[in-house]
Amino acid sequence: MAFIPVNEPLLDGNEKKYLCECIDTGWISSEGPFVERLEKNMAEYVGRKYGVAVCNGSVALDLAVEILGLKQGDEVIIPTFTIISCASALVHRGIKPVLVDADVHTWNMDVTKIEEKITAKTKAIMVVHLYGLPVDMDIVNEIATRHSLYIIEDAAEAHGLRYRGKHCGSFGDISTFSFYPNKHITTGEGGMVLMDDLKWSQRCSSYRNLCHSPQRRFLHEDLGYNFRITNIQAAVGVAQLEKIDHHLQLKRALGTHYQALLSGIDGLTLPLDQTDYAENIYWVFGLLIDRSVEITAIDAMKQLAEKGIGCRPFFYPMHRQPVFRKMGLFEGEHYPIADHLGEKGFYLPSGLTVTAEQRVYITQQVSELFSR
Repeated sequence: MAFIPVNEPLLDGNEKKYLCECIDTGWISSEGPFVERLEKNMAEYVGRKYGVAVCNGSVALDLAVEILGLKQGDEVIIPTFTIISCASALVHRGIKPVLVDADVHTWNMDVTKIEEKITAKTKAIMVVHLYGLPVDMDIVNEIATRHSLYIIEDAAEAHGLRYRGKHCGSFGDISTFSFYPNKHITTGEGGMVLMDDLKWSQRCSSYRNLCHSPQRRFLHEDLGYNFRITNIQAAVGVAQLEKIDHHLQLKRALGTHYQALLSGIDGLTLPLDQTDYAENIYWVFGLLIDRSVEITAIDAMKQLAEKGIGCRPFFYPMHRQPVFRKMGLFEGEHYPIADHLGEKGFYLPSGLTVTAEQRVYITQQVSELFSR
């Protein structure tokens, strides 16, 4: 069987039609009409008033922190088990990330550990919905309200994911998405910041575009950024959003098929299919190797790669990142669940183009690996 990549985007809608429209009209820069169309359609889909499209999901977090006015010396509570973008958006500004361990069942932030980390310097909680299941937002909302804290909601992996029937991306004071190629909606590279506050939206749009003065272009009273997305990228995103329901159906089918094929293999923990507040959308299908099994995720991935199967490891926890160790951050901090996930977690090919035949082959190889 040919090599099976960990992800391959599905581009079978109006992507080519809209790209040709960009070329035919000459609107290929960030000034084109598809940018506004993507912002409007994504905000409506998620249930927000305003969306501001940007060049990737990492800078969406940078803008979110900027717009909230967080300053050097402030503290923000984040999961240790997440992508480095969440921490770097804070560290670059002299804001202290305060870490929380993962939940052993959902692999998301353990919300029962948040309150003990709150200090007089805490200004926000950053939640990150991971691998197809959401953070338990009822508890987060209650804590944030009681302590007058902002919620920054990283929904980069949560396109179409619902918490108690409500779309993820609608819970934060400010929320962010990524449109990287492995997401349910992709623009190649791209992202979005969503909010319900008009002034925040206007500031976000200004900071995205170098903070040009409304009175005169190239006159600047603030230092902004070039975080613009192009009309070409947005055109792909508009086409992708039109097919989001179909993409979600494909991901659910992939996840339930993997669940059936992999159940009962000793030494592996499979993702939860659902919780009492959400149904897994299987952004990726993760596997967690039991502590009693000697091999690591890297070992397993190497052996599966020899069989033509592309996999990817789970996130590496923030408290173990060399760059932060060099800065003296998180010294003496221990987060055992995140450590286990970082060492023993990986995910199988989970793209929208993975066929049922490929899934059968993949799971046969996984089964043989762990039977040894």
